[in-house]
Amino acid sequence: MKVVVVESPAKAKTINKYLGRDYEVLASFGHIRDLPAKDGSVDPEADFAMVWELEDRGSKRVSEIARAIKGAEKLILATDPDREGEAISWHVIEALSARKALKGIPVERVTFNAITKASVDAAMRKPREIDQALVDAYLARRALDYLVGFNLSPVLWRKLPGARSAGRVQSVALRLVVEREMEIERFKPREYWSIVATLATEAGGVFEARLVGADGKRIQRLDVGNAEEAAAFKRDLELATFQVASVEAKPAKRHPQPPFTTSTLQQEASRKLGMAPAQTMRVAQKLYEGVDVGGETVGIITYMRTDGVDMAPEAISDARRVIGREFGDDYVPGAPRKYSVKAKNAQEAHEAVRPTDMGRLPKQVARYLEPEQAKLYELIWTRTIASQMESAELERTTVEVTASVGPRRIDLRATGQVVKFDGFLALYQEGKDDEEDEDSKRLPAMAAGDPLKRERIASTQHFTEPPPRYSEASLVKRMEELGIGRPSTYAAVLQTLRDREYVKIEKKRLQPEDKGRLVTGFLESFFKRYVEYDFTASLEEQLDRVSNAEIDWRSVLRDFWRDFSAAIGGTKELRVAEVLEALNGLLGPHIFPEKADGGDPRACPTCGSGQLSLKLGKFGAFIGCSNYPECKYTRQLSASGVEGEGDGSSAEGGQPGVRVLGDDPATGLPVTLRDGRFGPFVQLGEASSEKGAEKPKRSSLPKGTSPGSVTLEIALRLLSLPREVAKHPETGEPILANLGRFGPYVQHGKTYANLGKDDDVLEIGANRAIDLIVAKEQGGGRGRPSSDPGRALGPHPDGAALVVKAGKYGPYVSDGSVNATLPKTMAAESLTLEQAIELINAKRASGGGKKPVRKTATRARTATKAADGAEAKKPAVRKTASKTASKSTTKAAAKPAAAKKAAAKTKAS
Repeated sequence: MKVVVVESPAKAKTINKYLGRDYEVLASFGHIRDLPAKDGSVDPEADFAMVWELEDRGSKRVSEIARAIKGAEKLILATDPDREGEAISWHVIEALSARKALKGIPVERVTFNAITKASVDAAMRKPREIDQALVDAYLARRALDYLVGFNLSPVLWRKLPGARSAGRVQSVALRLVVEREMEIERFKPREYWSIVATLATEAGGVFEARLVGADGKRIQRLDVGNAEEAAAFKRDLELATFQVASVEAKPAKRHPQPPFTTSTLQQEASRKLGMAPAQTMRVAQKLYEGVDVGGETVGIITYMRTDGVDMAPEAISDARRVIGREFGDDYVPGAPRKYSVKAKNAQEAHEAVRPTDMGRLPKQVARYLEPEQAKLYELIWTRTIASQMESAELERTTVEVTASVGPRRIDLRATGQVVKFDGFLALYQEGKDDEEDEDSKRLPAMAAGDPLKRERIASTQHFTEPPPRYSEASLVKRMEELGIGRPSTYAAVLQTLRDREYVKIEKKRLQPEDKGRLVTGFLESFFKRYVEYDFTASLEEQLDRVSNAEIDWRSVLRDFWRDFSAAIGGTKELRVAEVLEALNGLLGPHIFPEKADGGDPRACPTCGSGQLSLKLGKFGAFIGCSNYPECKYTRQLSASGVEGEGDGSSAEGGQPGVRVLGDDPATGLPVTLRDGRFGPFVQLGEASSEKGAEKPKRSSLPKGTSPGSVTLEIALRLLSLPREVAKHPETGEPILANLGRFGPYVQHGKTYANLGKDDDVLEIGANRAIDLIVAKEQGGGRGRPSSDPGRALGPHPDGAALVVKAGKYGPYVSDGSVNATLPKTMAAESLTLEQAIELINAKRASGGGKKPVRKTATRARTATKAADGAEAKKPAVRKTASKTASKSTTKAAAKPAAAKKAAAKTKAS
């Protein structure tokens, strides 16, 4: 028997089927070891010795592999063909060696780029040893990320309350987003005018020509800068005679793009399918590991973490055959196309992301796939096939037109493009990020000297626009251009920025939150070198040299740690006041924008003598007055909240931070929008200074609601909360919707259920509210927060219903009595019933599951009475022998439980 180790159970089952009975294929469920989240896991004083810890799941996997290889012929490590896969294989060997389970058993390493029988069989015939250079590069990267995160994040916690973490790549990506936003804010629009003449040939063909020159001088796009100049040109052109000065047609070719890499796949899926990078990688993982196509489980794309753009010769031949069959021989180029990588730090020379079988057309497999899987597969297939198709043949035509009015000559130009042969464009055209891909216009036939008839002259006012915010696709593209991070990590980096609430997505664009601005400002002020693009890119180049066995990985760490540890040490004496003043200066244009009257933007609008400054509180940063506590003026970090919006009217004689929305028709009291220390809120009426007076009714704004969008109607609806949404189907008691400290929720008695991201507290309907409450009552207890009802997967062979849920410590699958945490390599969205059964079986085999509740005699009697419908009265306090024994037992059990809880808390921190 030969034992094969792969990463996921789905892959294990497929590969076992390919290899047959002489093999046993086991899954490692991703990484089996990790660095403990505590001080000393990487020790610079011991030449960067690393302490690895077997996770509970990893320990079970190692035990399973150790049992399987007893008496086995050999151990074959077949984890993914990249740096991470190499590291997993290395970890497996290290863990087995520590248990002395490898005595006399040969170990082989194999890799395959696609999970097909041919690829797996070919890989088994070409075993090799562990690539230590790739492992060293992994160790260096892991140590760097640990040293940066574990040492820099605590500095943020101490000096910048509210900040959650910093990272080697994460912080640089955040800086890109913040700097783009600052560039947008600094942008000053510039007026310009375009002059377009609509002209007609003698044969009746109509086209448009744009102003490009006058009186022998060239006119650029921004040269006509005001209405007077535009009117003068329009007046002259309306009196002019027009004639074709020249016609020039040039042939041109447009070549297809190479097949996908990890980065370009994420970019194009974002543009064309609206998929976030993390979602793209989850779906691609499933397509790679295997899907059921007509009763056969097979991987239908190659490995999706790659920098390579080349394809195997047999894949190119297959693509050319498909092109000839589906499009005709004219679309097959004379020679196969070869592509090379342009990225300066490209590595891991794998194939591009492509279908494993070019003849597997999207329309043939769509019925076997989930909708998002079918869309992504079609995108990969079309890009791959197009990359081997003939170039498109174009004809680009430029027509110069002369307009004569008296002695004055004005020049205009028309351009057009004609597709003579569509080539690859018949199948695929790459999307654009920030520029419109206008359809090329076809010009009518004309020749030099032909007279033209004026149809109309249009002058249009424009204003220059700031650079657009990054989309996830354009940020990934920019990071790759700068050589920051690895494409395989981009999805996780972007997700972390969102999870930390450093950025948000508005209209598919990344916008920095104030928290993200503060972190970036702090790092630029005190750790500037470590968020510089060149420094981060150069570090990536060194890691690539490690993977090529050109330099020692520990030397890279020594060079880095020498300066980084000094920078960390330099912040020990740093006072919070210094931090705040540095941020006041760096973020000044954002938090203290210029006033229209030219006044001091930092002057306190309440007391007039104080200076506004950043302040740090329990819940993060805010703006406050230097005369505190005499002056209690506060507002949010951004000055674009309440003040200065609307019509400029305010309550209480123009009190700053207050905008009147109108009067409540029911009470006649004013409704105002106010800027508070913890965010904007709406208020009904005014506060009274009389002792014992009732406070005015207030309501915070739901997360994501812009203060500028709040109207009187919205404010009144918020102030009417809580509102009754429905009646409970069993009790008949009301279900209420309301806003709380932790966000919007629905409530029935003592049961509370948080609303989802897509739920609106003002719009949620009866059915949705009932579903949330019923699910909470079934899964939670006594109104405590519990996991969501989850996604039903189907029945276990023993009949138990399996559900995948989002838990406090990550997604897990449950059969009602046993809960099994999903490994990091599995996504809850794509978990199958088959995978869930394997996880539950493994958990049961290890003895996992809910422990039976031990009841004392008193508790048992109480529960019995309650079940019979009698009122469960509290028993008199009487220390019986059984109760005393039970109490001492509980106390004894509490000690190890408390220790375990404390250990878990330490690990989490």
